[in-house]
Amino acid sequence: MWRAIPATGSRPRSSATPSRFTLSFRDVEDLLAQRGITVSYESIRHWCETFGVAYARPLRRRSGPVGDTWHLDELFVTIRGRCRYLWRAVDQDGEVIDILLQPRRDRHAAARFFRKLLKRSGRVPHRLVTDRLGSYRAAHRIIMPSVVHDTTRYANNRAEVSHQPTRQRERHMRRFKSVAQAQRFLAVHDAVHNLFTVGRHQLRAGHQRLLRSRAFVAWNSAAAA
Repeated sequence: MWRAIPATGSRPRSSATPSRFTLSFRDVEDLLAQRGITVSYESIRHWCETFGVAYARPLRRRSGPVGDTWHLDELFVTIRGRCRYLWRAVDQDGEVIDILLQPRRDRHAAARFFRKLLKRSGRVPHRLVTDRLGSYRAAHRIIMPSVVHDTTRYANNRAEVSHQPTRQRERHMRRFKSVAQAQRFLAVHDAVHNLFTVGRHQLRAGHQRLLRSRAFVAWNSAAAA
């Protein structure tokens, strides 16, 4: 996945690498330097901001429809000393459907996230799994009253586990710098993460290698490799 950096103005094929691996921009700078490519971490950051969305867009189109069971959860993120809430939804296969950073986690924030999910997925789920936060119940009654709402204890572990990569990248990036930067970076990261998440523990080794090879083909196509 590492290739020479092209001339300024063309698309750098490794610009979304921090979104695929748990690497800081300075880590990528050192890896490129070891290969004889001198570039600053600020240039790498700029490439990620400029081309990351362009990589993620075709990956989302290739991912196909989401599952019919949605797991929702929110995670607090400190940005410039202020608490923000990262709302995330994943389906029954662990693929991230969408995320949204908001300053609150009340009924209005939950309803806004529900509407964003419906618009992004283009479908209504069969089952909605959340914790017992009252905001979910209030928004469910307004936005998706016909959908089964499950608040059973431990039923939402899949969504809670999906927050772990976010915490890892937050530590490597020494916290997110702004709401816009965090929203943009995490949206790109989730699209790339979905591509390479194949449920390895549920597959034979040969099947896992086949799916991984297909993921690299899709990545190379999205990165214009």
